[in-house]
Amino acid sequence: MRKQKKQKLLIYAHYYAPDVASTGQLLQDMAEGMLDVFDVTVICTVPSYGGKIAPEYKGEKYYKEKINGVKVIRIAVPEFAKTNKVSRIKNLLAYYFGAKKATKLVGKQDYIFTISQPPILGGMLGVYGKKVLKSSDGKSPLFVYCIQDFNPEQVIATGYVKFKFILDIAKWLDNRSCVKSDLVVTVGRDLEQTLIGRFGNKAVPKHTIINNWVDENEIHPLAANSEGVEEFNETYGLKDKFVIMYSGNIGLYYDLDGLIEVMAKFDGAKTPDGREVVFAFVGAGAMLGKLKKYTEEHSLKNMVFIPYQDKDKLIYSLNAADVHWCVSAKGIKGVSCPSKFYGIAGVGKPVIGVLEKGAEIEMLIEEIGCGKLAEPGDYDTIEEIVDWFISNADSSELVEMGRKAHEYLMGHLTKSLSINKYKKAMLTYEQQLLQTPAQVTESEIREGITA
Repeated sequence: MRKQKKQKLLIYAHYYAPDVASTGQLLQDMAEGMLDVFDVTVICTVPSYGGKIAPEYKGEKYYKEKINGVKVIRIAVPEFAKTNKVSRIKNLLAYYFGAKKATKLVGKQDYIFTISQPPILGGMLGVYGKKVLKSSDGKSPLFVYCIQDFNPEQVIATGYVKFKFILDIAKWLDNRSCVKSDLVVTVGRDLEQTLIGRFGNKAVPKHTIINNWVDENEIHPLAANSEGVEEFNETYGLKDKFVIMYSGNIGLYYDLDGLIEVMAKFDGAKTPDGREVVFAFVGAGAMLGKLKKYTEEHSLKNMVFIPYQDKDKLIYSLNAADVHWCVSAKGIKGVSCPSKFYGIAGVGKPVIGVLEKGAEIEMLIEEIGCGKLAEPGDYDTIEEIVDWFISNADSSELVEMGRKAHEYLMGHLTKSLSINKYKKAMLTYEQQLLQTPAQVTESEIREGITA
């Protein structure tokens, strides 16, 4: 029997491997996970998540690569500083306009997939691609818009932009992207409610919920005495310490300047078994300098700042923690979903969740029973929770919390499960839309697909 030709999928990714942005890693997983069904092309920036650009990516407008079977077109962008709004905006606009030009280089595409990053512009790229590209049968490609964060709601919550007319235009543009898409995907129940609310429960775009994930083959529990974990602990002075870790973007959406004041109260604290308590920050972002300055000004000895870990080292840093923070600032519920929870569950660690009631991750932690929860800004409760974890550091209860998290992840939030949900959602919708048999049958989608 003649092998059926794969359909073509274009992904607008902004950041992509080897960048360490969480969305870049998710989209790499997706792109490579779709290769059994689709011929995949990614349009992204040159590696630049930290703001700097390597010399080998300077001098050309576009760079074409192939990574693990995925065709990648990289857009040259200017360097930027995360604390400088003007430089960041220039960088984002360079990607947006460069990606529009690169769209004309990819040929026919049957599907377009984009996420809500960069804010507003990610959706607009999907609309543009659907308008200018044709599918293999001469029609417009099917456009799937995945909302990882709602904007302008996110910048409103943080006060990053305060000009109302700009925010109103931004919301109109993003609503337009939702309407122009063939399918909207949200990554949580609370984000789905925001989507419905945007349209006042009327003419809501076709949508579904698919959670983010972790690659269970790359991120999984390791023993404390495993070589990689021990090396990480030795390198960053964490050996024989009780480590409460924040891992990920040290940015504006997490109230870290408020939380560090709580952490400071435990300077010099020890667990019942004699271990010093250390708060480790792994990552970088706009708040990093402020946190370091606070630490220096208050002569704190219980803070450790560690750079982003390469993807192949992330398993060791995540396993080095005894407890992980999973936090968001007030106003983020229904707007953003902290994906760091999936990595925490992947290594089977308990969670201190500082999250609004009804947020997707707050509900998951409550339903699973894998941590303790407080509302953002409730510093008294947060302090009590930190004290509880320290006081019970040698308790089997912490181990049980971590076990529950990992068990739930393996049943519901793995890479293969979530990517197969995307395949089924996309292919099923195409079948309904065209009212013809799907070009890729259920049997061609690898085992494990779920509704």
